[in-house]
Amino acid sequence: MARQRRGPGRAGHGAGRLRGLGAVGPVRHCHRRRRRPGRGHRHGPGRTSQSPAGGQAPIPAESNPPGDIPDTTVYVTYRPAAGHLLLKVPEGWSRRTGPASSTFASNLNSITVAWKPMTAAPTVSSARATSVPALQASSLAFRLQGVRAVSLAGGPAVEIIYQVNSPPNQVTGRQYRLVIERFELYRNGRSAVVSLSSAVGSDNVDPWRTVSQSFRWR
Repeated sequence: MARQRRGPGRAGHGAGRLRGLGAVGPVRHCHRRRRRPGRGHRHGPGRTSQSPAGGQAPIPAESNPPGDIPDTTVYVTYRPAAGHLLLKVPEGWSRRTGPASSTFASNLNSITVAWKPMTAAPTVSSARATSVPALQASSLAFRLQGVRAVSLAGGPAVEIIYQVNSPPNQVTGRQYRLVIERFELYRNGRSAVVSLSSAVGSDNVDPWRTVSQSFRWR
């Protein structure tokens, strides 16, 4: 009697989804339960996860990540000429400016503000349908943690919280796991996006509140 061929086991299902490992070899039977390949750790409340761009898996978070913003930080007001907005940023951070965005950075922390014309205010539904897929496509090991409507001092906003791997360091190749808080705002045909990025595990709750609540239209 010919031996019946067995289909692929459950251990191989999705093995290449996050890590791009290719074919999975035979699974040895043992009493200890093994973690399935391709399943990363869950971080925070987000149970909705997406496949990472480029097949990268989420890298482990640092136990003591660099980048806590000091309590003594002084904030200065940034007013882009073309953005019709303002917000506070830490004094002394490096700045990179483009036609419709500016990024301020120090160590693993960064603040990006971008602006463009828009026909309607963002909603949680539009963020899930448009912003989240775009972020997933352009990020390494993207993992969504949540989308919600929030109220800032500068107006209503949609907040998207997600994690990604940082780009490899050009010298060492080292990467970090980052968490980004992204705020999408709208007024009178104009949109603004404020993104606050830091290493997972950094204690930047108060600095990020200072920056996000300082946003104003002008």
